[in-house]
Order: sequence, then structure tokens, then C-alpha cells
Amino acid sequence: MPKSGPFKEKGIAGHFFQIFFSAKIFPLCLFLMVIGVLFVLFRMKSVEMDYKISEVNKKIRKIEMKNKQLEATKAKLLSIKNLRRMAHKYELQEPKQNQIIIIPES
Repeated sequence: MPKSGPFKEKGIAGHFFQIFFSAKIFPLCLFLMVIGVLFVLFRMKSVEMDYKISEVNKKIRKIEMKNKQLEATKAKLLSIKNLRRMAHKYELQEPKQNQIIIIPES
């Protein structure tokens, strides 16, 4: 009995094509392939977002470190020892406790 349809090859390959491209199997295979491709794409996007989050976290850590250094510099500049040294250098009176005003950052 001759095979009908677009695939008239003989042997295992012809049998495979007949099964794979049948009306019941092909839509299922196509659906699974699309789901597989979407899974890979979403996974790649997830990894990309993880890299971006990591970069932002690094920047945050650098800025926090810089902020700590600036706070330490501010504390050093406002220390009593430094204020006394500057008063002596510029021939001023030493500031009293109530004369030192720290302006808060906004």
C-alpha cells in the first residue's frame, strides 16, 4: 500500500515525519517548543536583571562608604581640638559651647 501525503519517503525517517507532522502531535510539539523558548528568554532576562541589581548594590555600597568618610571628615573639622587650633591660627577667641552651631543637612 503506497503512502499518501507530502512525506512519501520510506524507512524510519518517513515514519518519523508522518508521526511528527500528524494533526495530533505537531501542535503539541509546537506548543512545547514555544514554551521552551519563552522559558529560556525569561531566564536570560532574569540573569540580566540580577547583574543590574548587583551593579546598583555596588554603587550603593560605594556611596555609603563615601558618606561615612565625609561624616568622619566633618566630625574631625568640628572637633574641639581643631576649632581651638583654627582660633589660635587666626588669632581669634576660642569658641564657647553655645557658640558652636552645626547646620543640619537638608
